[in-house]
Amino acid sequence: MHEMSLAEGVLQLVEDTARREGARRVKTVVLEIGTLASVEVEALRFCFDAVTRGSLAEGAALEIHPVQGAGWCLPCGATIPLEERYGICPRCGSCQVQPTAGTEMRVKEIEID
Repeated sequence: MHEMSLAEGVLQLVEDTARREGARRVKTVVLEIGTLASVEVEALRFCFDAVTRGSLAEGAALEIHPVQGAGWCLPCGATIPLEERYGICPRCGSCQVQPTAGTEMRVKEIEID
């Protein structure tokens, strides 16, 4: 389950930021997660809850905003929406589609006290 290591990485970033800003606690963490990022959102929520115990982020709300996948078709040059990493271009039928969005995971916002 790589979601545990992702949650630990998010916590490290959040705690570093909170300490740098002199915060007493973290109230909310907002993540953007691409639909092609291979992240199981419910598993990440569970892991985030586990790793934040005893930290500045204990009890923090975790908001997750999905980012739609998109890709660029190499043969026809079309930009298309992607539901899966290895999608097929609806315009020309090619499987040579390079993902251009939806593979990311980033901390977008942190609310602190």
